[in-house]
Amino acid sequence: MKKIFLTLALTFSFALAAEAPQGWELGFFERFDTANPILYPNPESHFYCPVQKKEVPWEGEHTFNPGAVVRHGTVYLFYRAEDNFSQGIGQHTSRLGLAESFDGFHFKQKTLPIFFPDEDSQTAHEWPGGCEDPRLVETEDGMYVMTYTQWNRKVAVLGVATSTDLMHWTKHGYVFDHAHEGKFGRQWSKSGSIVCRLEGDRLIATQIQGKYWMFWGEGTVHLATSDDLISWQPLVDHSGKPLVILAPRPGKFDSALVESGPPALLTQKGIVLIYNGKNAAENGDPTIGPGAYSAGQVLFEAHDPTQILTRTEECFFRPERPYETRGQYVDGTVFVQGLVHHQGRWLLYYGAADSVAGVAYSNK
Repeated sequence: MKKIFLTLALTFSFALAAEAPQGWELGFFERFDTANPILYPNPESHFYCPVQKKEVPWEGEHTFNPGAVVRHGTVYLFYRAEDNFSQGIGQHTSRLGLAESFDGFHFKQKTLPIFFPDEDSQTAHEWPGGCEDPRLVETEDGMYVMTYTQWNRKVAVLGVATSTDLMHWTKHGYVFDHAHEGKFGRQWSKSGSIVCRLEGDRLIATQIQGKYWMFWGEGTVHLATSDDLISWQPLVDHSGKPLVILAPRPGKFDSALVESGPPALLTQKGIVLIYNGKNAAENGDPTIGPGAYSAGQVLFEAHDPTQILTRTEECFFRPERPYETRGQYVDGTVFVQGLVHHQGRWLLYYGAADSVAGVAYSNK
């Protein structure tokens, strides 16, 4: 075990995030207020839906929860866009739009979605709710891996897709389809945060002890491992249920639930996971509104992602601006989901009130 840890330390010591003031947290993030919100709905954007067989205003209602990646110096945001055919959280159809930026703050949205429910092998799992909440990492050889939520308005499950150019994607379906000899089933599973390392401006999926690792889950956070980044095996406890790695805490900003955020980052101090926490209506953090989503960080051992070393007591990011506290999600949310390193700084992308998207930056 000591030999494995030493190898990891030597391999990744050249590609680590700078220490935040407390020593291990990632960044000291500030909103870029002159650009926020960075994404808006556009009722004029129409798209021919292959399932409905008609033109739809695919991003007419909301544009939020973006995942992010840097390619050839450009920041690409894959964001969740909801149409305006219905009302209520979870009742729209979501498709993934693509926006590009040279500076990471000012984005140009493409007029057509890049990823959406289609007449394919995943229709039954992605229709009518759609494709939601993408997170992206890269492989050593330049392939992109995207985890996302498949929502058929019955059960939300974690899907995976791959691409070599960010434009054309291959859907591989439910990440746990073959887990534990098929006994895991299509159960509620969201928010796949794959452990990666930083090389230049690339976040590269990284093996630990011969496996890729992914934090996942909504409510509590769990772990899964993979040999190929496509088929994943959840870690289970003695009863065969997903092993709980991170749980809510009474009296804290994350008292109601915890949920994985952007890709987790391997650093010299350990694995840093930025996560989302929901405040409970009772016995929560009295300084944050009931039901509000804020963001925290947790540090896991580099050689054993099941072991927590330390965890922030307070949130480092909470709903404060009008666009974060008023919108589709009336209790307010900053839902952190995209993370990139670009032009010498960290950029954190988030959904605001389930309606628009924002960015925060850190020079550390």
